[in-house]
Amino acid sequence: MRLKIASWNVNSIRSRQSLVSDWLLAQRPDVLCLQETKVQDADFPHEIFTTAGYEVAVYGQRSYNGVAIASRLPLADIRPGLPDDAPEDQRRVIAATVAGIRVVNVYVPNGEAVTSPKFAYKLDFLARLESYLKAVIANNKMVLLCGDFNIAPTAMDVYNADAVRETVMFHSKEHEHLNNLRALGLIDTFRLLHKDAVGVFSWWDYRAQSFRRNLGYRIDHIWATAPLAARCVESAIDKAERAREKPSDHAPAIAEFDLGD
Repeated sequence: MRLKIASWNVNSIRSRQSLVSDWLLAQRPDVLCLQETKVQDADFPHEIFTTAGYEVAVYGQRSYNGVAIASRLPLADIRPGLPDDAPEDQRRVIAATVAGIRVVNVYVPNGEAVTSPKFAYKLDFLARLESYLKAVIANNKMVLLCGDFNIAPTAMDVYNADAVRETVMFHSKEHEHLNNLRALGLIDTFRLLHKDAVGVFSWWDYRAQSFRRNLGYRIDHIWATAPLAARCVESAIDKAERAREKPSDHAPAIAEFDLGD
């Protein structure tokens, strides 16, 4: 059995309905994890997924944040949020089990600027996420963490490391948290299969003709525990989707796994 899992920050699901619908029909992922849906659960456009044969678990809020998991296979044990979330916390995490794999979909805060309180919030969120994942991995061998991490892991994952070093999305404090995820046993599937790839990005600012000039960051990721990563046969970024009319500023990340019979 081959399992195709994708992750996409759509930057408003209602604004990208036609793009997402077209992409689902063209790519037919088994699972699509969405971030930044920017819609309350009651207003989520379920029909574009159900008509394509997907069931959807959603966890959203009005105008900001929001995550969802769409799957052609049954979703089990759906759990929104982090265990220590307060009622007023931003809606950034949803998890479910698909084909024996615990899928955790996350939208990490951007952080805005290193001097901003939002950067401190980002670091705190990452610490809470690590505690949560430690428990998840203790109870599941096959774990997949995907989403918009808002962090580029290495110099190969940004357009100019010297220009952006120690800024948001490429800061040493953020990299410490990525190292903590690695210590939990999570593996970046893209870098696993494309060790030397440069210039492959998933996000380009709408400004400064960043996409045309390929001034991007690889901040959208699909990471997996070792037993699952060993079954990964492809991991890529669908850059072409960013070139469409009125696109998200992110391109989908896609990974395929050979789960055997």
